[in-house]
Amino acid sequence: MSAKDAPPPLPEPLLVEVADSHTHLDLQSGTVEEALVKAAAVGVTTVVQVGCDVKGSQWAAETAAAHENVHAAVALHPNEAPRIVLGDPDGWSRQGAREGGGDAALDDALAEIDRLAALPYVRGVGETGLDFFRTGPEGIAAQERSFRAHIEIAKRHGKALVIHDREAHADVLRVLDEEGAPERTVFHCYSGDAAMAEICAAKGYYMSFAGNVTFKNAQPLRDALAVAPLELVLVETDAPFLTPAPYRGRPNAPYLIPVTVRAMAAVRGIGENDLAEAIAVNTATAFDY
Repeated sequence: MSAKDAPPPLPEPLLVEVADSHTHLDLQSGTVEEALVKAAAVGVTTVVQVGCDVKGSQWAAETAAAHENVHAAVALHPNEAPRIVLGDPDGWSRQGAREGGGDAALDDALAEIDRLAALPYVRGVGETGLDFFRTGPEGIAAQERSFRAHIEIAKRHGKALVIHDREAHADVLRVLDEEGAPERTVFHCYSGDAAMAEICAAKGYYMSFAGNVTFKNAQPLRDALAVAPLELVLVETDAPFLTPAPYRGRPNAPYLIPVTVRAMAAVRGIGENDLAEAIAVNTATAFDY
């Protein structure tokens, strides 16, 4: 293992327990048990494991059932819906090359997400939403149909809605308004600016900030964090992605949450443990555990 690939040392632990509101343990090295032990050693005692396709959502539900401090969210990622409908000839989604199955295949996949969402240890429906960065115009209809279906599933089962929003802010907000957002709605890896944060705050949407809030070019995210009501702020890794500075270039993991919390506390001008305490309450409220 090269020095670059070696995991960074554990950060100084937080004195208050906190939750990672969005992680992908299935994409990380090592076992789930190893990840949870390392996270707990620095004060991260709860994680929300998020599915992005049928197989990943099944894995998330099974993992949550097996571990008391893991909660699951299940969904078809916005980029997955067009692949189901139109096909994935390059196999970009880790499942190999696929032919398109049309609307019927999307209906079948959504039915499985609906089944999983009913399970008691599944606390969220997501990550769903819209992503105009990777999916071209030909996939927008499938994305929006899937998003609307996930909103309905979340409301019917009384689960949190976890939103992936990439370069689609206005359309995500539009669909939420048209469908009626669930009582608990979380913008995962919040990517809007301060003006959007004020809109989300007025609607009672949670905003979950990830390691990219530490990036030099992320001032708009820090501006959004500064105006977001404290009671609506969450923290996440989105691991293994978005590793916070100064650990960029290495895989992210739940045990690096303290790095992001400390950066967020500096933006808010409050103590790191005060912020961690608020986030712990907010996450438990958002996901109803």
